[in-house]
Amino acid sequence: MNDAVTQYISGFGPEIQARLNALRALFHEELPGTEESIRYQIPAFRIGKRHLYFAAYKKHIGFYPVYGLKELLPEIDDYKAPKTKDTLHFLHDQPLPLELVRKIIRLKKEK
Repeated sequence: MNDAVTQYISGFGPEIQARLNALRALFHEELPGTEESIRYQIPAFRIGKRHLYFAAYKKHIGFYPVYGLKELLPEIDDYKAPKTKDTLHFLHDQPLPLELVRKIIRLKKEK
Protein backbone atom coordinates (compact mmCIF):
# COMPACT_ATOMS: atom_id res chain seq x y z
CA MET A 1 0.00 0.00 0.00
CA ASN A 2 1.13 3.50 -0.79
CA ASP A 3 2.10 5.73 2.16
CA ALA A 4 0.79 8.84 0.40
CA VAL A 5 -2.67 7.28 0.07
CA THR A 6 -2.56 6.25 3.73
CA GLN A 7 -1.63 9.82 4.64
CA TYR A 8 -4.47 11.21 2.49
CA ILE A 9 -7.01 8.99 4.25
CA SER A 10 -5.64 9.79 7.70
CA GLY A 11 -6.42 13.47 7.09
CA PHE A 12 -10.13 12.83 7.65
CA GLY A 13 -12.23 11.98 10.68
CA PRO A 14 -12.78 8.35 11.69
CA GLU A 15 -16.12 7.89 9.89
CA ILE A 16 -14.77 9.23 6.59
CA GLN A 17 -11.56 7.23 7.01
CA ALA A 18 -13.65 4.07 7.37
CA ARG A 19 -15.50 4.84 4.13
CA LEU A 20 -12.29 5.62 2.25
CA ASN A 21 -10.59 2.51 3.59
CA ALA A 22 -13.56 0.40 2.50
CA LEU A 23 -13.16 1.70 -1.06
CA ARG A 24 -9.41 1.18 -0.94
CA ALA A 25 -9.82 -2.40 0.29
CA LEU A 26 -12.30 -3.10 -2.50
CA PHE A 27 -9.76 -1.97 -5.12
CA HIS A 28 -7.13 -4.29 -3.65
CA GLU A 29 -9.63 -7.14 -3.46
CA GLU A 30 -10.66 -6.77 -7.09
CA LEU A 31 -7.21 -5.83 -8.41
CA PRO A 32 -4.60 -7.67 -6.36
CA GLY A 33 -1.29 -5.88 -6.68
CA THR A 34 -2.88 -2.77 -8.15
CA GLU A 35 -0.71 0.31 -8.27
CA GLU A 36 -2.12 3.00 -6.03
CA SER A 37 -0.81 6.53 -5.96
CA ILE A 38 -1.79 10.14 -5.48
CA ARG A 39 -2.64 11.88 -8.73
CA TYR A 40 -4.34 15.25 -8.94
CA GLN A 41 -3.92 15.29 -5.12
CA ILE A 42 -6.34 12.36 -4.64
CA PRO A 43 -6.03 8.55 -4.46
CA ALA A 44 -5.70 6.84 -7.84
CA PHE A 45 -5.78 3.15 -8.71
CA ARG A 46 -4.33 1.86 -11.97
CA ILE A 47 -6.53 -0.34 -14.10
CA GLY A 48 -4.55 -1.21 -17.20
CA LYS A 49 -3.60 2.08 -18.83
CA ARG A 50 -6.30 4.00 -16.97
CA HIS A 51 -7.01 5.05 -13.39
CA LEU A 52 -10.03 5.27 -11.15
CA TYR A 53 -10.03 7.93 -8.44
CA PHE A 54 -11.89 8.79 -5.26
CA ALA A 55 -11.78 11.84 -3.04
CA ALA A 56 -13.46 12.89 0.17
CA TYR A 57 -15.37 16.13 0.51
CA LYS A 58 -17.49 17.67 3.22
CA LYS A 59 -20.75 15.92 2.23
CA HIS A 60 -19.69 13.13 -0.11
CA ILE A 61 -17.02 10.97 -1.66
CA GLY A 62 -16.42 11.65 -5.33
CA PHE A 63 -15.66 8.68 -7.57
CA TYR A 64 -14.42 9.04 -11.15
CA PRO A 65 -14.35 8.57 -14.08
CA VAL A 66 -17.31 6.37 -14.89
CA TYR A 67 -17.76 7.11 -18.60
CA GLY A 68 -18.18 4.22 -21.01
CA LEU A 69 -20.26 2.08 -18.67
CA LYS A 70 -23.54 1.94 -20.55
CA GLU A 71 -24.28 -1.42 -18.89
CA LEU A 72 -24.57 0.32 -15.52
CA LEU A 73 -26.42 3.52 -16.45
CA PRO A 74 -29.59 2.65 -14.53
CA GLU A 75 -27.54 1.79 -11.43
CA ILE A 76 -25.30 4.85 -11.49
CA ASP A 77 -28.02 7.40 -12.26
CA ASP A 78 -28.87 7.89 -8.57
CA TYR A 79 -25.25 8.77 -7.82
CA LYS A 80 -24.37 10.96 -10.81
CA ALA A 81 -23.04 14.33 -9.77
CA PRO A 82 -24.97 17.33 -11.08
CA LYS A 83 -23.67 18.78 -14.34
CA THR A 84 -21.03 16.09 -14.90
CA LYS A 85 -20.73 13.20 -17.32
CA ASP A 86 -18.41 10.92 -15.43
CA THR A 87 -18.52 11.64 -11.68
CA LEU A 88 -20.44 9.88 -8.94
CA HIS A 89 -21.17 11.28 -5.49
CA PHE A 90 -21.60 8.94 -2.54
CA LEU A 91 -23.21 11.01 0.21
CA HIS A 92 -21.82 10.49 3.70
CA ASP A 93 -25.28 10.07 5.18
CA GLN A 94 -25.98 7.07 2.93
CA PRO A 95 -24.35 3.63 2.78
CA LEU A 96 -21.51 3.22 0.30
CA PRO A 97 -22.70 1.31 -2.78
CA LEU A 98 -19.77 -1.12 -2.61
CA GLU A 99 -21.33 -3.66 -4.96
CA LEU A 100 -21.80 -0.95 -7.57
CA VAL A 101 -18.17 0.12 -7.15
CA ARG A 102 -17.14 -3.54 -7.52
CA LYS A 103 -19.06 -3.73 -10.82
CA ILE A 104 -17.43 -0.51 -12.04
CA ILE A 105 -13.94 -1.81 -11.23
CA ARG A 106 -14.65 -5.11 -12.97
CA LEU A 107 -16.02 -3.44 -16.09
CA LYS A 108 -13.13 -0.99 -16.26
CA LYS A 109 -10.71 -3.90 -15.90
CA GLU A 110 -12.30 -5.59 -18.94
CA LYS A 111 -12.05 -2.52 -21.19
